[in-house]
Amino acid sequence: MYKLLLMVMVLMFNACDFGQTKEPMPPPPLVKAARTQIGTTLFYDSGYVKLSYPNGDVPMSRGVCTDVVIRALRKSKKIDLQKEVHEDMIKNFSKYPKIWGLKRTDKNIDHRRVPNLQTYFKRRGYALKVTKNPSDYKAGDIVTCKVSGRPHIMIVSSKQSSKGVPYVIHNIGLGTRENNSLFSYDLTGHYRIK
Repeated sequence: MYKLLLMVMVLMFNACDFGQTKEPMPPPPLVKAARTQIGTTLFYDSGYVKLSYPNGDVPMSRGVCTDVVIRALRKSKKIDLQKEVHEDMIKNFSKYPKIWGLKRTDKNIDHRRVPNLQTYFKRRGYALKVTKNPSDYKAGDIVTCKVSGRPHIMIVSSKQSSKGVPYVIHNIGLGTRENNSLFSYDLTGHYRIK
């Protein structure tokens, strides 16, 4: 665990842009909603929690990468991923990954798992091509990647590095942060909520 935390901290430091940054456009509502979690969501906590339903959430001070996306979509677009993913999984359980060995849905955790969100976004028609071209990624897009072999999810920010690479907003271990790490990881998905 210590090695993983240390590796995450090194990756985060390496993702810092010590040059000039810019924000060429006003942030869309999804980015604004994600930014409200910076300085509020302070901890990475992957513990299983029994949630109310619908609109269930873990305490705002903690969460995982998916919680950043869940809260931002709920606040900006009134999309409750807990309800949406749960209902789609009930009807289409065989289409979702079986990584966890579950035989039925679990409204407390299903929407908090990156592979399930990838499946849901793809089923909704939100998937775009994954590229290495910074201009393909618009503020408010959602991207997935692998960090040390584990799935991770981030929101593309309206802030950019001096080279025009969009920042991302995510919780990768030390609470919600905005940094220049879009291409620091192997991207596995690119989604735009219509």
